[in-house]
Amino acid sequence: MWKFVLRRIIWVPFLLTAVSAVTFVLGTYGPGDPVQVMMGTKYDPIVAERLRESFGLNRPVIVQYSDYMWGVVRGDFGESLRYRGKSVGSLLASKMWVSFQVNLAAMVVSLSIGLPLGFWIAHKQGTWLDPAAVTLSLVLMSVPIMVSIPLVLWGLCLKLSWVPCSGWGGLFDPRIIVPAITMGIPGVAGLARLMRASTLDVMGRDFVRTAHSKGLHPLLIDYRHILRNALIPIVTVLSFSLAGMLTTGFITERILGIPGVGDFAIQAIFNRDYPVIMAITIITSSAFVIANLIADIAYTFIDPRIRLS
Repeated sequence: MWKFVLRRIIWVPFLLTAVSAVTFVLGTYGPGDPVQVMMGTKYDPIVAERLRESFGLNRPVIVQYSDYMWGVVRGDFGESLRYRGKSVGSLLASKMWVSFQVNLAAMVVSLSIGLPLGFWIAHKQGTWLDPAAVTLSLVLMSVPIMVSIPLVLWGLCLKLSWVPCSGWGGLFDPRIIVPAITMGIPGVAGLARLMRASTLDVMGRDFVRTAHSKGLHPLLIDYRHILRNALIPIVTVLSFSLAGMLTTGFITERILGIPGVGDFAIQAIFNRDYPVIMAITIITSSAFVIANLIADIAYTFIDPRIRLS
């Protein structure tokens, strides 16, 4: 297993180099001039050329990219073109921490409800509860978040006055309830359907029928034979969710006034703030690579029959 982990870690620099190079080239040759956006209506060609020289934007692309990646290796993502004098790392650290907390709350809602619900529904196949639950999950998944957020705010904020209507106060603040519900409920529906399908597939296997024929207790069969094997496909889905915990939805942050990285990333794109865009790309790509590695390792703990080679 450790040889497999080592090989995956060795591939990480090559993957990140490819992703960062493509992003850097697209940002350099793409439409828009960050200096022009920065100066706005006060654009002056002479001043703009001086700014490009001070930022190093008039150097060859390969030189700019090499210098940037050398800084990344040392933990320096450069200086924001929009917010002069502020490092990209300091700007992103607080915003990604906010996004992580929001996604963590939403994931707790999705996992704590979706997995047990899907496992229970699978055992109710053939009854009216099965199609009713599937239909309800499809309805919940199809509701856009720009619709669910106003509905939750109308009920919990305006009518019941249980939570504040907007703002951010941290993971243990009542204002976390609205984004946790609105972002977690679609995840509940998706996990419930996936868990149901995975559980039904495992319940039809020969080793489960053999366990029943031996007279084992149903609870023991559910835990030892069905649940552990049904969780294997779920781990893959959770790995991508884990990687996405550093970013949140732009709509959620805009409506609820959450100072996360989603809104900040959209602003960086419009402002042509390439150091911020590059940093978000590299950090997100690294998170996905690490999350996939964690998922592969988790397979061996869920099912010891799986061997990494």
